[in-house]
Amino acid sequence: MPLSYKDMQDLLMRELRLYHFPIAINFHKTQADVEEFKKKARYVEPVKPITYCQWEITARMQGQTVLATKEKLGCTNSQVSFGWKDIDEAEIKSQSKYCKDLAQAERFLRSKPRLPLNSVVAVSVGPLADAVMQPDVVHFYCDNLQSYHLAVDYMAGTDTHPLRPMVTMSSSACGGSVFTYLEQSMNMCPACSGSYNAGKTERGELNVFIPGAHIGATVDRLMERIAKSGAASITRPGDPFPGADICKNCPLIIFKKSGNEPEACASCSKA
Repeated sequence: MPLSYKDMQDLLMRELRLYHFPIAINFHKTQADVEEFKKKARYVEPVKPITYCQWEITARMQGQTVLATKEKLGCTNSQVSFGWKDIDEAEIKSQSKYCKDLAQAERFLRSKPRLPLNSVVAVSVGPLADAVMQPDVVHFYCDNLQSYHLAVDYMAGTDTHPLRPMVTMSSSACGGSVFTYLEQSMNMCPACSGSYNAGKTERGELNVFIPGAHIGATVDRLMERIAKSGAASITRPGDPFPGADICKNCPLIIFKKSGNEPEACASCSKA
């Protein structure tokens, strides 16, 4: 029997020691899609326009589902990524700080992954556990080793190798999600300046994006490894902590029992 999205989140949080809830992202293409979502989900809406990264804070740190439209998105980078705004002179100028000149800024901008103009009417982000439909993308904010474990399980679970992530000069969270949605392939990238400053990625987290259609295969592979080794760690098989910072075969890093363990009671020893 397939795991529920809640079971998937519980397993991922526990075994990979995630700091944040995985985020289920859906791009709603019609108002009918939005109304269907509203019937099934418990959600909140931004009162004022804020950044997409800040929508995701509510999902990954507060455990709430956010449903919002262009009017509540106070970030033009994200508006371009979601097809809610075309590339114009002002947008090119805003990206020029990353580039040698305006011509390069425009070329770089036009090479970013973008949804077709006006192809979605709303976007929702929420904890994976609360997903009421298959996510289009599952977005993880995680550290280096957590991202490595997700990547290896994704590759094994989907029979994909090597992975070819996409990094852009900005739009990591929004554009990174769109890339995974359009390409139907896992993506991994660092935080951009916007998601670091306005999105509060204060631990220097990496972004990992997995297509919603592939999250089941990724989790299934994680469970296979746990069944074989007893724990989730790849870097130190059998270790219950996937980020254990201990040299794998170092003969100096060993421990033994102290000899002060309490004796078993009489009834236990008889058993």
